[in-house]
Amino acid sequence: MTRPIDLRSDTITKPTPDMRRAMADAEVGDDVYGEDPTVRALEERAAEVTGKQASMYVPSGTMGNACAVLTHATAGQSAIMDVECHIYVYEQGGVSALGGILPLLTNNDNGLPTPEDVQGHLDRPAWLHPSVGVVCVENTHNRRGGSVAAPADLAPLHGVTSAAGVPLHMDGARVFNAATFLGVPVADITSHVDSVQFCLSKGLCAPVGSILAGPDEFITRARATRRRLGGAMRQAGVIAAAGLIALNDMPSRLREDHDNARQIAEQLSQIETLGMDPGAVQTNIVIVRTDGIGVAAGEVVERLRERGVLASLYGPTMLRFVTNRDATRDQVKEASDITVRLFEEIIEEKKGTLR
Repeated sequence: MTRPIDLRSDTITKPTPDMRRAMADAEVGDDVYGEDPTVRALEERAAEVTGKQASMYVPSGTMGNACAVLTHATAGQSAIMDVECHIYVYEQGGVSALGGILPLLTNNDNGLPTPEDVQGHLDRPAWLHPSVGVVCVENTHNRRGGSVAAPADLAPLHGVTSAAGVPLHMDGARVFNAATFLGVPVADITSHVDSVQFCLSKGLCAPVGSILAGPDEFITRARATRRRLGGAMRQAGVIAAAGLIALNDMPSRLREDHDNARQIAEQLSQIETLGMDPGAVQTNIVIVRTDGIGVAAGEVVERLRERGVLASLYGPTMLRFVTNRDATRDQVKEASDITVRLFEEIIEEKKGTLR
C-alpha cells in the first residue's frame, strides 16, 4: 500500500540517520544532577544561538511554555496573549490549571499583541484587576498561517514591557522558520524578548524535545518549575544528541519547506473561490478556507485522506497543510494537484445541486 503524503504537521518528521547514530553513541550522565555532558552541550549551544545567558532542555514545547509562564508570573496574575495562540488554544489551559494565571486575550490579524494592547492592560487599576505577570507572543504564528514577527515588530512591544518591568516571552516553536524567512540570525529576533521556547522536533526533525532560553537567574528558577511539572530527566543525552544535530545542521534546509508551501498556495490560487493569496504564505504553513466554496473543511480533509493526502482540520471551514522534510518536492506537487482536482470536483457537485 502506498504511504500517504503527510502534510498534517512538521511534527511528523523522522530523525535523520545522523541523529540515530548520535543517539546510539551519546555520552550520558544524570541530568538531574547536571551531569549529562550531551544535554549540557545542547543547552550551551542553544543559549549561544538565541543570544541568551542560559537555556534548559525540556521534553516538549508545551512544557517549555508552561515553565516560562509559571516562572515569570504567579497565581492571580494575568498573561497577555493572542486569542489564537498555541498557549491558549492547544496547551490544555495549563497556565491556568497549573499556575492560576489568567489569560488576557488580544485579537490582531498577525497574532501579535500591540504596544497599545499591552499598555491598555498595564494602565488598569491594580486594586481592581489582576496585575500583568507576562506578555506572550508566538513566532511564527501557527493559526495565523505561519506569519512572521520581525525584530521591527517586536522592538516597540518589548519597549513597553521592559518599561513596565513585565517579561516578554516568545513561543518560538518555529522561530527558525521566522529567521529563515527574514534572512537573519535567530538571535536578531530573540534579542527583543526576555525568554524564548523553541522546538527541536518540528522542522528541525529531532524526535523529541524543546529548549527554553533566557537569563541565568530565570533559567535557574525555571529548572525548579520543570521539576515540579515532572520534566526533569536522567540520561537525557540519548535524545539531546539528536537535538544537537537538529540545532546545528537542520535550519539550513527550512527554505525548502517554505518553497514547497508556496507551491501549494500557488496551485490552489487557481481556484478563485478559495481566495488563496500565495504572497501571504511566509513560511511552511498554508491555511485554506473553504467557506467560499460552501463546503465543510472536515469533508475536504476526509476526501483528501481517501486520495492519499493528509491535512489537518483547523475549524468548520479551515484546513491546514504544513510542509516538512518528509514530503519531497514531487510529493508536494502531487498533493497540490490532488487537492486542486478535489476542489474542482466539489465545485461541480455544488453546481449540480443547484440545477
